Amino acid sequence: MNVVLISTYELGHQPFGLSSPTAWLVREGHEVVCLDLAVAQLDEAAIRAADLVAFYLPMHTATRLAIPVIERVKQLNPRARLACYGLYAPLNGDLLRGLGVETVIGGEFEAALVQLATGAGAAEPAESMPRLTFLTPDRRGLPGLASYSHLRQNGTKTTAGYTEASRGCKHVCRHCPVVPVYEGQFRVVQREVVLEDIRQQVAAGARHITFGDPDFFNGPTHAMRVVEAFHTEFPEVTYDATIKIEHLKQHRDLLPKLKETGCLFITSAVESIDDSVLARLEKGHTRQDFFEVATWLREAGLALQPTFIAFMPWTTIKGYGELLRALAELDLVENTAPVQLALRLLVMQNSRLLELPELRAVIGPFDTTALVYPWKHPDPEVDALGATVFQLVSRRQQENKTRAEIFAELWELVLQTPAPALRSQPPVPHLDEPWYCCAEPAPQV
Repeated sequence: MNVVLISTYELGHQPFGLSSPTAWLVREGHEVVCLDLAVAQLDEAAIRAADLVAFYLPMHTATRLAIPVIERVKQLNPRARLACYGLYAPLNGDLLRGLGVETVIGGEFEAALVQLATGAGAAEPAESMPRLTFLTPDRRGLPGLASYSHLRQNGTKTTAGYTEASRGCKHVCRHCPVVPVYEGQFRVVQREVVLEDIRQQVAAGARHITFGDPDFFNGPTHAMRVVEAFHTEFPEVTYDATIKIEHLKQHRDLLPKLKETGCLFITSAVESIDDSVLARLEKGHTRQDFFEVATWLREAGLALQPTFIAFMPWTTIKGYGELLRALAELDLVENTAPVQLALRLLVMQNSRLLELPELRAVIGPFDTTALVYPWKHPDPEVDALGATVFQLVSRRQQENKTRAEIFAELWELVLQTPAPALRSQPPVPHLDEPWYCCAEPAPQV
């Protein structure tokens, strides 16, 4: 069977969600074409020749971008079977089926795609969370790593790769898109598969690897065995990972080992510094935990890259100012991508946020274009501030202003006082494509 796998956006990474199922499909004798529309154009000839076209939907932005492509694919090849897979496929299942998508697959998608391609499976997989024995991703049909995001450090630009050592999450934070699909479960990618994927990316020029697990410390023993073996084999190659504040606190003893094995920075979804908001989100950490972890990471020589949902129905203008003060106090201004100070909460279908009466009181009907429940803040001034901040951040980034310059302008806008002088610190390593997941850098005002 001729299969086309399509990705529209994956935060600037070479899509794992294309390369992993490609290996499975090729093993079964299928012809596979991978199209990453984040860096290439739609191959209309490949679409016309396809028997099956499957869209990878790992995040909200990717799903919105995929909708017009689905329509275009239907025009080009009405006979092709259509499927969508990844976290945001089941979250938007009814809408996708209404567009003509035959099959919707959730988190563990490789075997289900093979069944669909061979005709051996039902239109919808009976088991959405099987335990798979993974194959090394087949990246040969994708653009080279130079086409994707790079590590920026000390004025240098380093080729970066991406892999996953686990999927899902043991936690059930209210706002997280992983939760409705995995429901507190996580799945391990076998260590040798992870290492072989790293080997092929290093051979292709990668000198830094991003571990894209929703939480690298869901299985800390597995994670540390992976990075210890990785560092032994490639001591000159660095890495980064995403880890909850809660897990960084629980496994404080592992922080020096992360540094020793080549970790440069940790991304952590802090979301808020307001304990009442953190409780609503069921994040599992407090403001004080965040402050302590920030200190411990600095002492260990690791950079913390915090992410936030700056604008939520519970945000206050005073609270937004407190967030700015906290970043200055913790010396995290350079660590924080400006977009993190402009993000607005996404309320998606099947989200646990809908359990909150105060949230249901401010949302409107589901928007089938934006793929969210739109909401308005009880205080119109907060929505106005959110729109102003987003426009300011967008404009200043286009003007190539530094993080410190953008932060200073936000400080003076919100706090109406001169921005504090920031302490001198070494340049902070970061990827040149910002990380965001449960929010979007676009106002809904």
